[in-house]
Amino acid sequence: MRRTLRVAAYAVVVRDGRLLLARARDDDGRPEWVLPGGGMEHGEDPYDTVRRELEEETGYLVEVTGFRGVDSSRRTLSGRFRRPVDHQGLRLLYEGRVAVGELRDEIGGSTELAAWHPLDAVPGLARIRLIDTALRLWRERPASGHLEAGPG
Repeated sequence: MRRTLRVAAYAVVVRDGRLLLARARDDDGRPEWVLPGGGMEHGEDPYDTVRRELEEETGYLVEVTGFRGVDSSRRTLSGRFRRPVDHQGLRLLYEGRVAVGELRDEIGGSTELAAWHPLDAVPGLARIRLIDTALRLWRERPASGHLEAGPG
């Protein structure tokens, strides 16, 4: 079985009790909220990845203020000619604050909308699991950067 690894960097940006999110489409075309961020380019430092991705998806230049942790997942995907692919996703989660810029939507990219959401409204959003993991890391701030199983 073929194996793949994707490394990506994301940021939790909270301002005035609101979380910065981007909206993308799932595999079936339904809208879902995601953390701003994305895949590393070959040779790119993840710190630079998160800053580049945030600017692309939200219009903001972000100051990285901390490293919160790592989220790892593994699943079997359908590859070329429907052959299974053993895929691992490694997501580096940072904390950041807006340094400069104006909120805007990404044009021609992986997301279609950028918006601030009240933290208490996030559980009601159609969202990816990574948002919940990132918020737990942001709230709990485990020294190891690793969350114990179960709700925070």
